[in-house]
Amino acid sequence: MGARVVRRMIVTLAGLACLLAAAPAAEAADPAPAPEAAGRSPASSGRAPAGPDAGGPAAGGPAAGGPAAGRGPGTYTNPVSGSFSDTFADPAIVRGEDGWWYAFGTSDPLREGEGTRHHLPFSRSRNLVDWSYVGDAFTERTLPAWADTAAGASLWAPDIRRVDGEYRLYYVVTQTTVTPEPGDNAIGMATAPTPAGPWTDSGAPVVGPRRGAGASGDFKWTFDPAHAVDTDGTEYLVYGSYYGGIFITRLDPTGRKAVGEPTMIAIDNKFEGGYLVRRGGYWYLFASSADCCAGPTTGYSVYAGRSRAITGPYLDREKVPLVTSRAGGTIVIAPNGNRWVGTGHNAVVTDPAGQDWLVYHAIDRADPYLDEPFGINERPMLIDRLDWIDGWPTVRGGAWASEDPQRAPGRTGPVKVAPTPRPGPVDRRRSDEFDGTGLGSGWSWVRGPQGEVTGGALRWPTQAAELNREDNTASVLLREVPEGDWTAETRLRIDLGTDSVRNYQQAGLIAYAGDDLYTKLVHAAIWNTRQTEFGKEMPYEGRIAYGGTIVGPPAEETWLRLIHRVDRRNGEHELRAATSRDGRRWVFGGVWTLPADADLRVGLISLGGAGATAEFDYFRLHRR
Repeated sequence: MGARVVRRMIVTLAGLACLLAAAPAAEAADPAPAPEAAGRSPASSGRAPAGPDAGGPAAGGPAAGGPAAGRGPGTYTNPVSGSFSDTFADPAIVRGEDGWWYAFGTSDPLREGEGTRHHLPFSRSRNLVDWSYVGDAFTERTLPAWADTAAGASLWAPDIRRVDGEYRLYYVVTQTTVTPEPGDNAIGMATAPTPAGPWTDSGAPVVGPRRGAGASGDFKWTFDPAHAVDTDGTEYLVYGSYYGGIFITRLDPTGRKAVGEPTMIAIDNKFEGGYLVRRGGYWYLFASSADCCAGPTTGYSVYAGRSRAITGPYLDREKVPLVTSRAGGTIVIAPNGNRWVGTGHNAVVTDPAGQDWLVYHAIDRADPYLDEPFGINERPMLIDRLDWIDGWPTVRGGAWASEDPQRAPGRTGPVKVAPTPRPGPVDRRRSDEFDGTGLGSGWSWVRGPQGEVTGGALRWPTQAAELNREDNTASVLLREVPEGDWTAETRLRIDLGTDSVRNYQQAGLIAYAGDDLYTKLVHAAIWNTRQTEFGKEMPYEGRIAYGGTIVGPPAEETWLRLIHRVDRRNGEHELRAATSRDGRRWVFGGVWTLPADADLRVGLISLGGAGATAEFDYFRLHRR
């Protein structure tokens, strides 16, 4: 299963800051006020010590960029970092006192063919869409003294804030001298008088390496720092990733040291990239989930929960906590079927007109790698309008990432809410209620038959077999689909339990064009979590690529839908996932595409390891 989180995975891709869909659209906009300031001293446009000279980039860096060509006045087109870089992952933004916006990214080469990494590169913009490269926060010579450069230490996932008159830059140090062991990652911090530096490391970790339960070299992932200040002025730092979970800890008044006991606010093996925003009396936790870097099948997406208290507990729109085995998370942005996949690791900024914007990275599915295939994933910086609908954040009213010209920051306009997909009438000839003593007509098997129809359900034990990359040993139950648009639905019970490790038993729906070309929507056991994973497998550059995105939380009974549409522009098959815990309220997730010439069938799967039994109450095919 492609979204498996391997606890002791060794990361070899330079600058890879993470390893490894929208709630149902609402009808009215939320009247709550704009996000409250996260720092004690919010940035202003007043005069301050001068930033970099306006004449261009630092010597030797990528060329500065001007306004993007081919767009109309008052508009922009993603990616906004294209003027100075091909990749600019894990973006963080602050507005300097000089009136410029500054964006920092994770350590990578910036251009294809460059080959040399930039240590926390940063750029600047007057308007959030026209960016120019300025420099790097660190060089090979000025890396923190406690970074183990002999072991190839890198700096990842920056977060920048202005607090008490100074700029603070938090970052991951991937290898340290704190221990002699590999993988002892930690959070560092540097300060500067301006966002352009010079940056001075504090001299020691803010959050040090955290040991896992294993032997030497087993450290929890102390990644993805994000700073916030509570309403009483207390400073906090959010950090963590899949191996260990997301935590929040109090900081000392200097912001240089964690104090007290940290609190888990999002479960391990599902979330990373935490980021806090205060709005309307709530703290909102934004967090990313799924595989950040699976090339053209990257399903990375952003989710949210909210809490009255900064330390949680955080619950999603359906009031499901983010720390339980069947963890919640209201979708903020997920792949939508256009050029962009892997839409994750966000920051939030507010423009001078009061409009919020999600800043994030994504992957062009037609150009997913920086240089050769299967190397560094190319993740440029994107920006899109962040709307608040019925108290919950979603990008562009639920339409998510943009690929065409958009209204630029600083200009207000109405919120257009994306429509909620609604299935048409049931096609009885292509459906099966499983009420008899066997399967109805129209079904066919790939490989041998499995399970039995009994008691008004198809009971199908999970197979000790797979449908993953080269391991194509599982049986698949399929039927033909009509031309055009349709929706497949089932109600599933599967005895996966909670909390325990049951890797990787799963069952659900599949849209199948071959063993190496399909999408599947399954209730799955992934380490201690239970998730609804919407995965895609496809051939790519001589290999088989797999990745997944996550939809809504599962339950004892989980309703699943695959919504098929034909893209009228290019004929591609677009498949969108939806899940429900009660069959009435649906969470509509991400979109995967399959080629226009794919010969699709749709059906059911139950696989990933013996030990559980899937019970499908019915299979219904809706026209439209």
